[in-house]
Amino acid sequence: MKVLGIIPARYGSSRFPGKPLVEIKGKSMIQRVYERSLKSDVLDDVIVATDDERIYKHVLKFGGKAIMTSMDHQSGTDRCLEALERSNVKYDVVINIQGDEPFIDPTQITDVANCFKDPDTDIATLVKRVHHVEELFNPSMVKVVINNKDQAMYFSRSVIPYLHDVPEEQWTQQYEFLEHVGIYGYTTKALKEITQLPISSLEVHEKLEQLRWLENGYTIKVAYTNVDSEPIDTHEDLERILKRMN
Repeated sequence: MKVLGIIPARYGSSRFPGKPLVEIKGKSMIQRVYERSLKSDVLDDVIVATDDERIYKHVLKFGGKAIMTSMDHQSGTDRCLEALERSNVKYDVVINIQGDEPFIDPTQITDVANCFKDPDTDIATLVKRVHHVEELFNPSMVKVVINNKDQAMYFSRSVIPYLHDVPEEQWTQQYEFLEHVGIYGYTTKALKEITQLPISSLEVHEKLEQLRWLENGYTIKVAYTNVDSEPIDTHEDLERILKRMN
């Protein structure tokens, strides 16, 4: 199985413009993501897919591989497809690695890739158990419920499932709620197909593109992780991490 890791990296961001190039203790965020991705033992190659000349040149400067892609893509998934096609190499699986997680654990990439040992897997992702009740009600944390085949049934910004007759402060003690960790893997066949699908009604309301795939009958295999993800979405996130690193 030949596996390509792609790191989509946009310069424009409403909350944090230029985020991929921000410096974290002597290295840019995108360089940290790239170098940690290389440590995964399942990736045959790693490419940064960007829409910005500054990011492109920066990646080449530190010795990485990058591909320029369109500025018109609506999602990282769309950008991954263009990068795959421009790579001119045949791969079986693509792993979409989030460009805002400079401390990503390489084992998480491996866990996603291993889902494709099951030949029925179209798409794969990670989930993590939620331990604190207050996190459940944060719409920024996407929750997921799965079936007994470790396949996602639904993703939501709301709390799922709802526990009847149980006080809210006891919910995490009574049920294993799962948080979605936003790294994806796709077979190249599935990637080409899902990028052609029209936006779905559930996707519009929840603002979650994976619901489009589920609505159209694709399976999303999930693997469990215990590693805490640390995405940097805002300047405040960056400041918190820098203070911790001092």
